Amino acid sequence: MHITSPKTWRGGEQQLIYLVEELNKLGVWQIILCPFNSSVHQYCLKNHINHVTYYKGFSTNPMVAFKVSHICKRESVELVHVHDSHAHNFAILSTVLSKNDVPIIVSRRVDFPINGGPVSMFKYNHPRISKIVCVSNAIRDVMKSSIDDEQKLAVVHSGVDLEKFNRPLSSSLRKEFEISDQTLLVGNVAALAPHKDYPTFIRTAKRIIEQGFDVKFLAIGEGPSRKDVENCIAENGMEKHIIITGFRNDIIDILPQFDVFLITSSTEGLGTSILDAQVAGVPIVATAAGGIVEIVHHEKNGLVAKVGDDVKLAEFLVRYIKDSSFRQSMADAAKQIVLAFSKAETARKTHEIYQEVLGK
Repeated sequence: MHITSPKTWRGGEQQLIYLVEELNKLGVWQIILCPFNSSVHQYCLKNHINHVTYYKGFSTNPMVAFKVSHICKRESVELVHVHDSHAHNFAILSTVLSKNDVPIIVSRRVDFPINGGPVSMFKYNHPRISKIVCVSNAIRDVMKSSIDDEQKLAVVHSGVDLEKFNRPLSSSLRKEFEISDQTLLVGNVAALAPHKDYPTFIRTAKRIIEQGFDVKFLAIGEGPSRKDVENCIAENGMEKHIIITGFRNDIIDILPQFDVFLITSSTEGLGTSILDAQVAGVPIVATAAGGIVEIVHHEKNGLVAKVGDDVKLAEFLVRYIKDSSFRQSMADAAKQIVLAFSKAETARKTHEIYQEVLGK
């Protein structure tokens, strides 16, 4: 049984669905426990995926924990795989409150340390947890100091659909936003959240515009920091040069239209939007945050600067702007390296962990 708790759809939810769909091909029986009317719930309904819903209420709701135990017993569940922190809470509470003895697999997608308080330490070191699956080596390294048994830490990189961009585009960013064909499009697909460090994105864009280059910057996403990002754009006088599109469900059409993908995160578990950009054939400029350096290798399949270094990020963008052949060579190299990060490979490695835990 997979447990997820967000009502929205971001990278973690996409990874959950990829995993479920690929594990189905491997003959794994699965059920998803998700919040009622969440994005995952709607996806399961539309695509006929085995699921059960719950009303979350709050992050330690004991009623959800009892539901976990009930489903495990009713369906003879052999493993519980939790995909976020609150899902983790429900699984542990299920064990504590109703003696549910089903082994737990934890997915860890963020590269910041866990809270060192007694509750978090109990939660991550509970004996019922069999494996903590980190989506990058960077996350595993951060987790080591908090986990009593390091053998429980495993790394399985997130995967992407290598075929998703093999289709004609059905929409045009340039037409939608009235952007000239001569204008370069530099974009990002990321939540408007603090760890994405949009102030650095904006400062980098400003440096490019101040040098007189004809570039339009697009921020594809929505999130809690939207007002702060809008204020930062205004403070830097970049209203005419940066477009915040909000959440989009046509990323398959949008990404291939970028000339450069610019990501300026201060922390990043791995960066599946980068993998998508690589599949789409878009060259990358990124910061060396978390697991990004495991998928973008400087001067080999992209350009990488230190976190917060808008001077260097702008310098790298200028290299791409001035040298289209170099830009294409980085994109071509990325399309080869990203072949190792397929959703099928992620599922295969995850399946191996399931078998190891179950001893079969």
